[in-house]
Amino acid sequence: MEWIADPNAWIALATLTALEIVLGIDNIIFISILVGRLPEAQRNMGRRIGLLLAMGTRILLLASLSWIMRLTEPLFTVFAQEISGRDLILIFGGLFLLWKSVHEIHESLQQPGNESEHASRGVTASFTSVILQIAVIDIVFSLDSVITAVGLADDLGVMVTAILISVAVMMFAARAIGEFVDANPTIKMLALSFLVLVGVTLIAEGFDTHIPKGYVYFAMAFSVVVEMINIRLRRRMSIRLNKDLPE
Repeated sequence: MEWIADPNAWIALATLTALEIVLGIDNIIFISILVGRLPEAQRNMGRRIGLLLAMGTRILLLASLSWIMRLTEPLFTVFAQEISGRDLILIFGGLFLLWKSVHEIHESLQQPGNESEHASRGVTASFTSVILQIAVIDIVFSLDSVITAVGLADDLGVMVTAILISVAVMMFAARAIGEFVDANPTIKMLALSFLVLVGVTLIAEGFDTHIPKGYVYFAMAFSVVVEMINIRLRRRMSIRLNKDLPE
């Protein structure tokens, strides 16, 4: 715990915590959408377990730093492209995220006459299957998070503390985000589109094509701001319409 007396360690902790929270936004969105398929009584438990799994995965990966470093060593070559263990995790994780996001979009775009059928199917979704899907994607998001942590901090205590603080913040915000996504279908569709974008980014990273995260997060933030304006505009129009209706 010598890092507590080091000012540089505190700067690294603050920077890393902020980055971990930003990197965890994708994870929260994915967990919120999956948990939305559970019965209302199980959703809070699903969110907590999902975020605890995310925290546990990150800490376990940090505890095995030597294994993490070996993941960057090439395993084989395909069309002059060296593929490492990290690349495989990113590629398959990105493909899984793409498949799941497109599947959810397809479910959301079903004919109106089938809404009750899809709703009942979502309510009876298996708690175990939802948690397993969260666990799979947690590994992918955690790998990116841990590599960022290793690059920014030298002390394991700093990294673990940043992860604990970021997960605590995500737990505090997860319910509000989940309920907001559930209450606004257009936000849910926007969130699924974000996950498609993240999936493509992960696959590109797996093939050593770097896409600056700043561009991705700026696109997400800009889209959210535009959608917030649209939601506010729709509410005003609805209020005005209700006022104009005869009593």
